[in-house]
Amino acid sequence: MSRDVRPTFHPTGPLALGARLLDLDARLFVRAAAWDWPGAERTLPRLSRSANHGVLWFAAAAAMAASRTPRGRRAAVRGLASLGLASLTINTLGKRSVRRARPVLDPVPLVRQLKRQPFTTSFPSGHAASAAAFATGVALESPAWGAAVAPAALSVAVSRVYTGVHFPSDVLAGAALGAGAALLVRRLVPTRAEAVPPARPRAEVPALPEGEGLVLVANRASGTADRVRGLREALPGAEVVECAPEEIQDALAKAAARARVLGVCGGDGTVNAAAAVALRHGVPLAVLPGGTLNHFAYDLGVEDERDLARAVQHGEAVRVDVGHFTTGSTERVFLNTLSLGVYPELVRARDRWSSRIGGWSAGVLGATRVLREGRHPLEVEVGGERRPLWLLFVGNGVYHRKGLGPGRRTDLADGLLDVRVVHGNHRPALRLLAAAAAGPLTRSRAHAAVQVNRLRLTGIAPDTPLAYDGEVTTVSDEVTLEKLPEALTVYRPLHSAP
Repeated sequence: MSRDVRPTFHPTGPLALGARLLDLDARLFVRAAAWDWPGAERTLPRLSRSANHGVLWFAAAAAMAASRTPRGRRAAVRGLASLGLASLTINTLGKRSVRRARPVLDPVPLVRQLKRQPFTTSFPSGHAASAAAFATGVALESPAWGAAVAPAALSVAVSRVYTGVHFPSDVLAGAALGAGAALLVRRLVPTRAEAVPPARPRAEVPALPEGEGLVLVANRASGTADRVRGLREALPGAEVVECAPEEIQDALAKAAARARVLGVCGGDGTVNAAAAVALRHGVPLAVLPGGTLNHFAYDLGVEDERDLARAVQHGEAVRVDVGHFTTGSTERVFLNTLSLGVYPELVRARDRWSSRIGGWSAGVLGATRVLREGRHPLEVEVGGERRPLWLLFVGNGVYHRKGLGPGRRTDLADGLLDVRVVHGNHRPALRLLAAAAAGPLTRSRAHAAVQVNRLRLTGIAPDTPLAYDGEVTTVSDEVTLEKLPEALTVYRPLHSAP
């Protein structure tokens, strides 16, 4: 008599390992359900619900932005960008690639369970991904803000197991995906700390623990009230002179005559004026950003009054290069950039509208109008050859671009002028956009870039607009540009704040 004997299947290799991991995951879930967590029954379910659709993280980002510090605003933006990428990845790939059923809620006490159970697949946890992405993105930009949001992010991740909607492995996988999204965002758009130049060459300057000897001139038109108030609190011994734009030059000259350290608070144009005065009087400069763009201060590594106060109190400073140009009997300096062609027209258009619609909106409007207008390219003679140009850009130091972020200088004392040109054929819009997208060190029929320490331009038409550090003047016939290596001593913190 025969007997039906059915073989028993015993998985081996990867299948066995996977089965053991799933079994461990399930046992950990049951054990977590049996834990008694004092005080968590009210807190964690509410926290879990508050993170639905990222509401908790949008509120946290709003609080950071309300701090009115550049670092807080950047941390908020980076956190939300990381959250957005993580959510997109989870919803398009994660949930569809592994269709895992949600845990059975029998072991979970009813008081912990969510009133509305999710209906999507369990793996990976979208809440954990969003929490980890936001917290990691914030921490990469600002460790202090990252430490503030980390407990909430960890609690949200834990709450997904506590309320019974995810297995532990779902949460771990989601958190890993979220952190990876934040790191990818950093690769595409580097953090400010990654772009700050090294603190070199260092300079010997007086340390002013209470700010005594610092005379700071603030441009009222730049909206500097909050920054000035913060600096007065940090450096009560400093003298602050607030004045209108038309009074800046006179105020700077008088301040430099009696100051151990000349300070300035305003936009790039105001800082340019202060640099020229500091060079003439041979005094170190302390820059507090107070304008719209603040290129020089940010490239220097000074973002707010706390950075500047720390540098002044400890006597921390560096020497930086200064750009210099002459035209006829006129001599000027520039700390950031100088340009000929369509950009000076854009600056004029922006200045015309900025008081009514704001600086950024006016810049967009100015660019649109300038690029739409039919105009002829600028013609200049470079190296004995006459060339039509839509734009000639000269940077005080080489501008580098990493990822999708804007160009930044990684060395403020490199001894070089970063010269870029957009050749003047056809209409300017397409060529300017192509040059901007291609990056700084490229050569093509549309644009080119070189690095030199001196440049001479001749054959310039009378009263041609020239922009430097956000200011506009006119030049004729000839312009000579050169570097003044390590000419200016500027306070800056040698170590970044958290």
